[in-house]
Amino acid sequence: MTGYYGKKLSGARLSEVYNTSVERVRQYLDGEIEFVRRRLRGGERVLELGAGYGRIMKRIAPFVHSVVGIDISGNSVAWGREYLKDHPNCTLLEGDVHGMEYRSEFDMVLCLQNGLSAIKGDPADTVERSLRALVPGGKAFFSTYAPGFWEWRLAWFREQAEKGLIGELDMERTVNGQIVCKDGFTATTFSEDDLQALGKKTGSPFRTETADGSSLFLIVEKN
Repeated sequence: MTGYYGKKLSGARLSEVYNTSVERVRQYLDGEIEFVRRRLRGGERVLELGAGYGRIMKRIAPFVHSVVGIDISGNSVAWGREYLKDHPNCTLLEGDVHGMEYRSEFDMVLCLQNGLSAIKGDPADTVERSLRALVPGGKAFFSTYAPGFWEWRLAWFREQAEKGLIGELDMERTVNGQIVCKDGFTATTFSEDDLQALGKKTGSPFRTETADGSSLFLIVEKN
C-alpha cells in the first residue's frame, strides 16, 4: 500500500471525499458515470482501474455482466468489499495497475475521475495495459478534468481540506490545473493534447470527447 491514496485517503475517508456539498461537483461525478452508462448494452465484462472502494462499480453493476475493480489501497478494498456485498457481480481486488497482466478478458476498461493522474507511474503504461486487457473491439475510457471545471474543482478540494481529508491548499503553487497541498499532496491533470498524444502512441483508433463541460475523455478502441 503506497502513496497518498493508500496511506491517508482511503476507505471511509475516501468515501467522504464524494460526500460533497458542492452541487456542481455532484453533477460532474454523476455525469461521468452517466457518460459511460449510456454506452453499455448490458452484457459487458468491465474492468475499473483505481476503483477505490467501488463507488463507480456499484453504480454500473446493474447494467453489466460483471465488474472487476483494482485498487492499490488494501484499506479501500477491504472497506469496499463490505460496500459492495449486495452486488455479486462486483469483484474488488488489491493490486498495482502497473503490475496487472490481463489479456483479452474485458469488453470495457474504465479509468475515471482523473484516474490517470491518481495512478502514479507512466500513464502510457496504464493505457497500454488497459488495451491488453480488452478483447478486440473493446474500449477503454480515461477521463480527466475539463479546463472550464477548474473553479469547481478548486472549490471541491478546498472542501476536502476543510474536512481534514487532505492538507491545507498551497495557493501560491496551485495553478494551471495543478492543486498542491502543504502536506505534500499534489493533484495534476491532463490537457487534451496530452490525451491525444497517449492515444496516438497506442496505434489504435481513439478520440477525445468532452462531457458535461466538466470531464475530458480519451476513448481508445482495441484493434
